[in-house]
Amino acid sequence: MKYVFTALLLIGHSIYAQDSISKSTVQQVSTLMDLKFNDKEIEMMIPDLKDNLIEYSKMHLLPLNNSVGMSMSQKLQPDNATQQKINWQYNKNIQLPFNKNDLAFYSIQQLGSLLRKKLITSKELTSFFINRIKKYGDTLQCVVSITEEIAMQQANQADEDFKKGIDRGPLQGIPYGLKDLFAVKGTKTTWGAAPYKDQVIEEDAYVYARLKQAGAVLVAKFTLGALAMGDYWFGGRTKNPWNLERGSSGSSAGSASATVAGLVPFAIGTETHGSIVSPSHTCGATGLRPTFGSISRSGAMTLSWSLDKVGPICRSAEDAATVFSFIHGTDNKDASAVNAAFNYNPLQDVKKLRIAYAKNIFDKLDSTAQEWTVLKALQSAGVEIHPMNFPDSETYQFDMIGFVIGAEAAAAFDAFTRLNIDDQMTRQTKNDWPNYFRQSRTIPAVEYINTMRHRSILMEKTNQAMKNFDVVITPSFGGKQLAITNLTGHPALCLPTGLNKQGTPNSITFLANLFKEEELLSFGKYFQSITSFDEIHPERFK
Repeated sequence: MKYVFTALLLIGHSIYAQDSISKSTVQQVSTLMDLKFNDKEIEMMIPDLKDNLIEYSKMHLLPLNNSVGMSMSQKLQPDNATQQKINWQYNKNIQLPFNKNDLAFYSIQQLGSLLRKKLITSKELTSFFINRIKKYGDTLQCVVSITEEIAMQQANQADEDFKKGIDRGPLQGIPYGLKDLFAVKGTKTTWGAAPYKDQVIEEDAYVYARLKQAGAVLVAKFTLGALAMGDYWFGGRTKNPWNLERGSSGSSAGSASATVAGLVPFAIGTETHGSIVSPSHTCGATGLRPTFGSISRSGAMTLSWSLDKVGPICRSAEDAATVFSFIHGTDNKDASAVNAAFNYNPLQDVKKLRIAYAKNIFDKLDSTAQEWTVLKALQSAGVEIHPMNFPDSETYQFDMIGFVIGAEAAAAFDAFTRLNIDDQMTRQTKNDWPNYFRQSRTIPAVEYINTMRHRSILMEKTNQAMKNFDVVITPSFGGKQLAITNLTGHPALCLPTGLNKQGTPNSITFLANLFKEEELLSFGKYFQSITSFDEIHPERFK
C-alpha cells in the first residue's frame, strides 16, 4: 500500500511538473548549460521535456540497491576460446549462368567459386556490379558515391593474386559497399547529412582495412539516414526495392536496399537501436548485428559509445558468416572492442543446439502472424524448440535506450548543437536529430547514471534468461526485445520470412549468447536450407 501511495505521489508530482515547464523554464536551464535556444527551438523541445519527466518518474519507482554498478565501460568479455581455421566450401562444378544478370544474386560462395575456376575475373565482376549501381542507384537513392577508381585497383590486385596462387579467402575479388559513415582515404565520408556532404576524413576505418586485407573490392559508399537515423539523407529518401513508394528504413538504408536489389553481394552497416535489423526486415535482407564490441568501430562515426555496433548486411546467413569471419576483432583503437574467437563450422549439426522461442513475446502475436510459420517449419524438420520467457516490459519499464542514446549522442554532437550546425540539416521536425540533441542536453547526469545502473540489472536478467539455450527465436519487433538486446549487447540475426499481404518483406530474429555468433549463423544457415525465403528477389531488379 505504501508503494502504491508513493507511486501515485511521484506520478502526480511529474504531471504537476509537466505543467510548470514553460519557455522561461527552458531559457533558465539553458543558461546554466552555457547554451542559447531560440523561441522556435524551445517550442519544439517542450513536449519532449514533458515526456522525459514521465519517464524519469517511471525510473524513480524502480528500486536501486546501493551495490548496483553502472555499465558505463560496456566492455564485454568473451570466453578464452582459440580461433580455429574455418574450412570454407567452394563449388567445383559451378558454371556461369546463361543469363548474366543472375550473377547479381549469386552468393559469395558461388562468386568465389567462379573466380577460382577462372570463369570470370574480379575486374569483370566489379564492372558488372558497378554498372548495376549506375543503372539502379538513382532509382533506389541508395548511393552516395561510386568508388570506381579504388574498385578497379583492388579488383586488379585480386586478379594478380589469383594468378600468383595467392588466395586470401572467400572475399578475395568480391565487390561490396560501405555505409557512408566509415572513413576511407581519398573519399568523402558524408554521414548522410547536409552539413558534412563534402567532409573528407583521411583515415581508413578498421572494417575497411580488414576487408581490403581480405581482398574484397569496395565499389560504393551507400546512403544512411542523416547522422544514422532513418532513411532520409541529404539527397532524398532511400527506397525499398520491393515498393519504390516506400522507404528502406534505416539507418543502414542504402546497405540493405542495394544488397537486396543485387547491386552488391554484401554491404556493411551499423546499429545503435535497430539500424541493421530494421532495414533488413523492411527490405528482406539477412542482417547480422554482432555482439557489442566484437568489431572495432575505429574510423566510424560515433553516435553512442556504449551502443554502436558494426555488422554485415547480406542475402544469406552463410554470406554473413563469411563476412563476419574477416571483420571481427580489434585494432586496439576502440576501447570497447575485443578479440573473440569465431569458430564457425559450415557443416555443424544444428540439431545438437538448444533452441528456444520467446513464448511471452510470440503469445502477443495474432495466431495467423507469419512468425508462427518459422516455428512450424523448424518443428516439421525435426528441430526441438523449447518455450522460454524473455525479459520484456516487466524488466524494461522506462525509456532506457532513449536516455542512453540521447545523452551520449548529444555529447558526441556537442559542437553540432552549440555552434548551430544543426540549422543546416535537411529535416527539422520534432522527431529529427536537431531537436533530439537539444532536448537530450537536459537529461541530468544523475538520471543518465541511474539508467546505466538499471541497464546492469537488465544485462544480468537477460544473460540469466539466455544461458540455457544456444539460440532464441523472437519476432523482430515483438515486445521490447530490440531495445533490450541492443542495451545488453547480445547478437541478433534478422532473416527474411517471405512477403506479407502488401507485397513487402517480413522477418524473424534469432538471438544468441554473447560472442556466440557461430551458433547463431549456423542455425540461420540451417533455417535457410529448409526454406526458400532468402531466394526471393524483387522482380524489378532481376
